[in-house]
Amino acid sequence: MHRLSRDEARAIAVRAQLLDGRRPSDLLATVRHLTLLQIDPTSAVAPSADLVAWSRLGDGYHPEHLTTALERDRTLFEHNAMVRPMEDLRLYLAAMSVWPGREASREWLRVNDRFRRDVLDLLGRAGPLPSRDVPDTCVVPWASTGWTNDRNVTQMLEFLMMRGEVAIAGRRGRQRLWDLAERVYPAGTPVVPAEEARRMRDGRRLRALGIARQKGASVPVEPVDVGEAGEPATVEGVAGTWRVDPGAVGQPFTGRTALLSPFDRLVHDRRRTLELFGFEYQLEMYKPAGKRRWGYFALPVLHRDRLVGKLDVRADRATGRLVVSGLHEDVPFTREMRDDVAGEIDALAGWLGLSVEDRR
Repeated sequence: MHRLSRDEARAIAVRAQLLDGRRPSDLLATVRHLTLLQIDPTSAVAPSADLVAWSRLGDGYHPEHLTTALERDRTLFEHNAMVRPMEDLRLYLAAMSVWPGREASREWLRVNDRFRRDVLDLLGRAGPLPSRDVPDTCVVPWASTGWTNDRNVTQMLEFLMMRGEVAIAGRRGRQRLWDLAERVYPAGTPVVPAEEARRMRDGRRLRALGIARQKGASVPVEPVDVGEAGEPATVEGVAGTWRVDPGAVGQPFTGRTALLSPFDRLVHDRRRTLELFGFEYQLEMYKPAGKRRWGYFALPVLHRDRLVGKLDVRADRATGRLVVSGLHEDVPFTREMRDDVAGEIDALAGWLGLSVEDRR
């Protein structure tokens, strides 16, 4: 049993997410270590995948590097709103082969099998295609109380993606381009058996997080827990046991200051963030403006091994400015902290090709 102080636990978490003083220099190596970049359409500052990459790689990263890796080199692939290393595809194929698990989804696919075959035939002849170029030949429309209601083509394409029959070949702007999976994924990719694949994913996730709960809240797409990966640990002042990457324990730590995406994996598990960092955070873009405490797309501020505030900022591309509306300090900032955050704001603006407009 590893017995860690909170300082040690935080340092392990920050270093595991490649946010310490030793910046990586290669996009593919970074994604391999992190295991994923999350895709989200919100770009109040920049698309989240790009913002996460920039916060690690700095000004040497450009969004076209991600596009090249996805669409030309095929060293990365997009699946279910995540960018992952292509060599990790083998860890997901077994789950794809038995998808979907829900009876309602299986029944919808069954009654619309002709629609499914129409989509596959069209992509085989003319892919890759955006969803708007795929005719809707469904027999039974997709019924939902949410935004997917009657969006039959998109729903079928996403179902076929989850089954490993089609894949995202690239993007045209924000539009996904769909093609047969066999033309996107490498031929002969081995299928790791489901239980072994789950253990391997748990182990990779723990190395990317450094420290995590064995069992956590159920969340969509990417779990926040790691099963029996790693070794047990306790954290001083925090109830319960954790799992820690043994290779991360006792390593030297040099911190830095970083501005993080709201979808960054360092803060994605809000309970873990509160327990280890004492940092309360919520993405407020879905709240009415009058009920926001920190801002529409406030960026968590990391200083060394602590999360110390939120930066209310947005990119106004029409005027060429990065507009800073507020800097919310969770702890009183020292002069050094203010200077470091100001330097990161300038670096972010420079990377985006914008000038800084400070409205605080």
